[in-house]
Amino acid sequence: MIFRYAILYVRDVPATLDFYNRAFGIATRFLHPEGDYGEAATGATRLAFSSVTLMRQLGKDVADDPAAAPAFEIAFETADVAAALDRAMAAGAVLVQPAKVMDWGQTTAYVRTPDGTLVEICTPTG
Repeated sequence: MIFRYAILYVRDVPATLDFYNRAFGIATRFLHPEGDYGEAATGATRLAFSSVTLMRQLGKDVADDPAAAPAFEIAFETADVAAALDRAMAAGAVLVQPAKVMDWGQTTAYVRTPDGTLVEICTPTG
């Protein structure tokens, strides 16, 4: 098996794709004409977004408010965490943890998206 995609449930798919483009420089790969499903251009493993409304129409009971404490995070790797962090915050991300060099040498920072997703911005690991 391979890990093909992750789908995050959001209130507004086009706005979410726009945010990921402005905050992280990730282009939209696909947006359904009705705007209830879209994918970011993240390489072989896709990051997708589906509207809460669509999921409920499909009979799935999904959360529609961000959790107070995250149950998962997604990570974007970059050589320049500080610049990526500034870009994300300028686009509307909320700072959770400023850039910090970890004991193993990796630099990490954390932000929360407008939909509540915790995002790690990090340098490559050894």
